[in-house]
Amino acid sequence: MAGQQFLDALDQHPFFDVIALGASARSAGKTYREAITQSSGQVAWYVDASRALDRYGDMPVVDAAQLKLDGLDIIFSAVETDAARALEASYATRVPVVSTASAYRYDSDVPILIPAVNGDHSDLVKAQEKRGWRGFVVPIPNCTTTGLAIALAPLHRVFGVERAIVTSLQAVSGAGRSSGVIGLDVVDNVIPYIPGEEEKVARETCKLLGQLANDTIEPADLVVSATCTRVAVLDGHTESVNVALRTPATVEEVVDAMQAFGKDINPGTHPSAPADWLRVLDDPFRPQPRVDRDADGGMATTVGRIRLDPAMGPNGIRFVLVSHNTKMGAAKGAILVAEDLKTRGLLA
Repeated sequence: MAGQQFLDALDQHPFFDVIALGASARSAGKTYREAITQSSGQVAWYVDASRALDRYGDMPVVDAAQLKLDGLDIIFSAVETDAARALEASYATRVPVVSTASAYRYDSDVPILIPAVNGDHSDLVKAQEKRGWRGFVVPIPNCTTTGLAIALAPLHRVFGVERAIVTSLQAVSGAGRSSGVIGLDVVDNVIPYIPGEEEKVARETCKLLGQLANDTIEPADLVVSATCTRVAVLDGHTESVNVALRTPATVEEVVDAMQAFGKDINPGTHPSAPADWLRVLDDPFRPQPRVDRDADGGMATTVGRIRLDPAMGPNGIRFVLVSHNTKMGAAKGAILVAEDLKTRGLLA
């Protein structure tokens, strides 16, 4: 699904042209349309109202392990973590890689990037030259981390964040399209556990909000406690967040900090960036994933129900957010990172 979102977002992109498609060996030699056609004859294309399949459907697919790097300026990777570790390293010997996989997220010389949150961490890619690479690997965060980090970043900058408790209600698209099993499990149900997810959210949020120093990132001094669940929603992760700030803040001051966030990102150099990185709504019944996930092309994080939270201490606040997991949290978020790298002179 992330691969399809990449093609959709790259169709008519002002900076990037798709000139090669890599996949597993079983898809090599087929056209892209043939590769995603199931034995039943169904073309498994899941991006609504997209022209990308018409544009790229006849493009040949090559074995990702045999991908020729000549003429490539950047590779977008949307493969499983186990495969990503080897593939992305082989590509990075010569070409920059921007990835949705977690394979390299926790390496000390690898930044996890969201431009408005920690774009300056991109300087860390220069340390990857010590691996003998002429390129580099830059992963984006886990899709659940993305909305949380964007919402916490302005609070951490202005007031400081001491600790955060988050409960996620995650869309089924985040689990891929497993032959009906997820559908059977999640209908009329809530799955209270997603393996590995809670640890990713805690670790990645601290890295994203940390400081770059001496060719590594010092994680932010805050505690994140996550409970991650799966719910019967197609797209869009909802998160209920409780925060203990280091200094006092009124609801109005929190709103002001959120609304000002990301305004230094230039839409001319970052065409995938949202006009408002954080949309703050007054309606107590919002945000809702079905209504708010596609705000600003699925790139805005929508926040509502901001209120004081005495249970988190004298400086406690709480809010609800919605973030699109397969757009800002996956392919379009990765393309936005590539736009930022280009602006910083890190792409050819």
